[in-house]
Amino acid sequence: MKSNKKYLQYTWFVTIMVFLVILAGGVVRMTQSGMGCPDWPTCFGRWIPPTSADQLPPDFEKYLKTQDIDHTFNVYHTWIEYINRLLGALLGVFIFILFIWSFRKFRKTNKQIVWLSFFLLIAIGFQGWLGKKVVDHNLAVVKVTIHMLVALLIAAVPLIIIYKLQAERKIEAKFLKYLSYSLIVILLIQIILGTQVREQIDEISKSLKYQQRELWIDRLDGMFIIHRSFSWLVAMGGIALWFKARTFKSLQLNVIFILVGVLATIIAGLVMAFYNIPAIAQPLHLLLASILVVSVFSCSLRLK
Repeated sequence: MKSNKKYLQYTWFVTIMVFLVILAGGVVRMTQSGMGCPDWPTCFGRWIPPTSADQLPPDFEKYLKTQDIDHTFNVYHTWIEYINRLLGALLGVFIFILFIWSFRKFRKTNKQIVWLSFFLLIAIGFQGWLGKKVVDHNLAVVKVTIHMLVALLIAAVPLIIIYKLQAERKIEAKFLKYLSYSLIVILLIQIILGTQVREQIDEISKSLKYQQRELWIDRLDGMFIIHRSFSWLVAMGGIALWFKARTFKSLQLNVIFILVGVLATIIAGLVMAFYNIPAIAQPLHLLLASILVVSVFSCSLRLK
């Protein structure tokens, strides 16, 4: 176990980096910067984006005309999106290092770890390719949703590696296992519903020139009602998981964290609904929901 300590610490670091990238993606959405770099992998045909309009290439119009958010050069949007891409690329480098480390350390003793780290490498490569497709299709909602779900998968794999190495004795609690799986499904559905609502918010805010925030919620259709109502299922699932797992000492901290996560995520959603979608609440809501899904998955790994 001691020989694995540094490897485990690094794997936790990779997991935290995944959430940092998810948060950065939320900031991109919050600031309407999704098409700040209208091409991929370059930005306005350059590897280092321009900082002013006079640095744009002569044919810059061919890039701007593809934008669905802003038809003028906006250095603020451009660099927010570019930093998001840099963080994603950096995560890819960290995951590549994890794979090489896994291969060298476990290729003879634990091939499962090697295959998991290889899968993680393939997943981050797919995520990068999907990011290009999101840009090519002007933030198409289906591709944005898949992009989010793949990010959650990438966050979950390092946890599997960690639990396999720690070799904790699993708790015999079949009902809890099924309950945690059910809550994961509910949370994933809720996230998918949330991306649909977010797409509508983007369209509404654009039509109002990003002003009159007090009108944005009122103009949403029934998808918002479904998303809001589904939060009751999330709350009940979180409470049920805590209630059933509270007697297991090794799970107490985990399920309390999940319960707090459910509460915090719902509060962030309520703040958006009743306070005209304040910008800071959007990436926070996304980050909390992502952490919550992975926390429940972490709990499920400890059950059989």
